[in-house]
Amino acid sequence: MYRVFLADDEPFITEGLYDIIDWAGLGLEIVGHADNGQKALNAMKQTPVDILITDISMPVMTGLELISAAREFHVDLKVIVLSGFDEFAYLKEGMRLGIENYLLKPINVEELRATLSNTVEKLSSFKERRMISGFSTQILKDNIMHRWLTGQIGAAEFKERTDLLGINIEHPYLAAAVLRTETGQAEVFELIDRQVKHNEGLTLFRDIDGDLVLLALMDDAERGLEELNQILKGIHERLTNYRPLRISVGSVESLMDHAGVSYYNAKKTQEYFWIYPDQDMMDYSQLPIRQELDRVDFTLDWGAYAKSVISKDKETLHQQIQDDFRLILALPGVMPQDIQNVALEMIVRFKVELESIRHTEEPDLFYEAFQNVRKAETIDELSKTIQEAADMTIDFLISDIKSPVVQQVLNYIHKSYSEEFSLKLLGIQYNIHPVYLGQLFHKETGETFTEYINKYRIEKAKEMLKTTNLKVHEIARNVGYWETGYFYKQFKKYVGISPTDYKGLL
Repeated sequence: MYRVFLADDEPFITEGLYDIIDWAGLGLEIVGHADNGQKALNAMKQTPVDILITDISMPVMTGLELISAAREFHVDLKVIVLSGFDEFAYLKEGMRLGIENYLLKPINVEELRATLSNTVEKLSSFKERRMISGFSTQILKDNIMHRWLTGQIGAAEFKERTDLLGINIEHPYLAAAVLRTETGQAEVFELIDRQVKHNEGLTLFRDIDGDLVLLALMDDAERGLEELNQILKGIHERLTNYRPLRISVGSVESLMDHAGVSYYNAKKTQEYFWIYPDQDMMDYSQLPIRQELDRVDFTLDWGAYAKSVISKDKETLHQQIQDDFRLILALPGVMPQDIQNVALEMIVRFKVELESIRHTEEPDLFYEAFQNVRKAETIDELSKTIQEAADMTIDFLISDIKSPVVQQVLNYIHKSYSEEFSLKLLGIQYNIHPVYLGQLFHKETGETFTEYINKYRIEKAKEMLKTTNLKVHEIARNVGYWETGYFYKQFKKYVGISPTDYKGLL
């Protein structure tokens, strides 16, 4: 589905446009409307748009000004102009800006429908060529950049690949920023990519965890970090429709020697949003806990902890925790807050370690430990809480077996995914309260009940698109979606492109 935005200061024109065209039948959906050019521009900065239908004469900002401004971030935007004035000057300026048609009011419905149909055909032809090239290039970029930042690619191969992708790495410094959102990841990627793709010093990609990573190359470390933070603040201010959007900035590092360190620190900083939920952006160098730990001259040797976690050695972990608490207690000038910060750092580290091994988030698993650290009144209570968190981490790795009721629910979903069902119905079927069932399901699968079903259905839809000649609306029903528009939305959310575009890539 291509996305249409309407801009007209006459409400009856906007309302009429909604009704006089079968938008879905043309493969279109209206994603918003505004009654003046400035409102339209602000909305379009936060919403991907393929076609703009705009009046010429509007308050605050004219239609022609809107077209010119919108093209700065929607480069391939198609525009249809509406006007009550049969003025050659307007038509000439519209042609200069590259419009699809100039329609006089009252609108000739058949002419508008024909214009939309031709525009969709043009978009499809262009998008198919661009998608095949762009989709493959982005996958390659995601893979190469992640391998580089995690030390899985040699310098010569990396240089060869960046030359192929047209990525300039001839700068002395680098900083990585991680952007994580809970909704509309594909749209967020597209909007940010449009904003940064003309800046040669910025590279955007997705990592293996699904996070968006923005790499900033710098000639001057201090000035470069300041510019990156300004860019990220601008991105966060514009994307108000996709909150929570949490942005973490890693350390500035030497590009060729320690780029992975910046990426690791940016990823780690994401975990501190769990401790500071009122924050939207955090810089690794300004983390409150890290600053406190630096003040008391204490460094946690996490490498030793990680080895014990991987080997599932509880006894050694307990000893390491006790030894570190003894060390920090012996430091001159240490305060109770310093010891609590060490404990919080340990909880965050266990959470990060578990997620790096399993590649799934476990935000609720350590919540109680976090609360216990906050409430602890003695060193013994703190030490005990951290040892329990260590045990829980290892227990989770040892036993990844689903409870019988969750396994039954999973079996039911895999067998009956095309049917309508809910937590309430399954709760009655398995004699368990639906709220508790939802919590148990999320705890053991790492996903909500709805997320899991949608992902599973979309995977089945992908299989059908590959192996059958069924139409998209038939596949939607076969996997449990009775509303085709909702199926398109879910497919785009989890795959990044529409089912029609996906079919075209096969």
